[in-house]
Amino acid sequence: MTLSIALLGAGRIGTVHADALSRLAGVAITAVADADAEAARRLAARHGAAVRDAATIATDGAIDAVLICTPTDTHADLIERFARAGKAIFCEKPIDLDPARARACLEVVAACGVPLMIGFNRRFDPRFAALRRAIEEGRIGTVESVLIISRDPAPPPLDYIRRSGGLFKDMTIHDFDMARFLLGEEIAAVRAEAAALVDPAIGAAGDHDTATVILTTASGRQAVIVNSRRSGYGYDQRIEVHGSRGLVAAPNPVPAEIVTADAAGLHRPPLHDFFMTRYRDAYRAEMAAFVAALREGRPPRPDGRDGLAALAIAEAASRALASGRAEPVA
Repeated sequence: MTLSIALLGAGRIGTVHADALSRLAGVAITAVADADAEAARRLAARHGAAVRDAATIATDGAIDAVLICTPTDTHADLIERFARAGKAIFCEKPIDLDPARARACLEVVAACGVPLMIGFNRRFDPRFAALRRAIEEGRIGTVESVLIISRDPAPPPLDYIRRSGGLFKDMTIHDFDMARFLLGEEIAAVRAEAAALVDPAIGAAGDHDTATVILTTASGRQAVIVNSRRSGYGYDQRIEVHGSRGLVAAPNPVPAEIVTADAAGLHRPPLHDFFMTRYRDAYRAEMAAFVAALREGRPPRPDGRDGLAALAIAEAASRALASGRAEPVA
């Protein structure tokens, strides 16, 4: 049976997910909605879908699931609308910038009994997934610490910075989810340092572009996260997991796995310069996992609880930055 999916949001990430869905057998993108009518028309035409609005999609019994790829301040309302309509839901992170609003939204989802998956795509990156498998197989013993390095090639536009919810909720939230994913324990306390070193205008907008965060679990396991909005050498995404018996690490991938040599030395191609190319395989695996969960009748992961947990860590990081001391995760 063909799975009918509607896409809300025809921007950058919506286009990426639509491409991933189009590669899956037995899946049809049947409707596209966006406030930008021309963007909706272009994406719908590319995938043979109809341009619809959210209200019409919600009442269409032939649509099985929706992908919410709209601005953050619309997420919770749209999740609730489609939960009440009985649709399976995939929503980009975060659920909302306010943890209380996110909790209320998840109560509606639970009451309606619909599947909800949150878009933490990095869990599906082949290298990072391999880290998790190595941990599960006991190859490094008991996990003791995790190091996550995440540096963007350049900061986003200031208009985006002003409405992003801040570095911790926009960028570091992915790393908070990865820390939980790899440590295997919930985060109990957070320490944070941050500054605006890349662009003073980011600081003037009330945000930061450079941060180091230390997460600690109740048993003492640690995760250190290093973030920057600037990396002159490309999109820097690395993880190391240290355990009682050894280390497993995922270095940066490059577009072409080659090495050239000349009188000046050994050379490799530069890193990827954009998240959509660096995480292309992760986005495709993420959509495949969402569809597989729906077909098999099992809850998809990461779910709303994972989204809420990462948001709670982000809130604690903000409190820690303000207080200058370790803050508990509420």
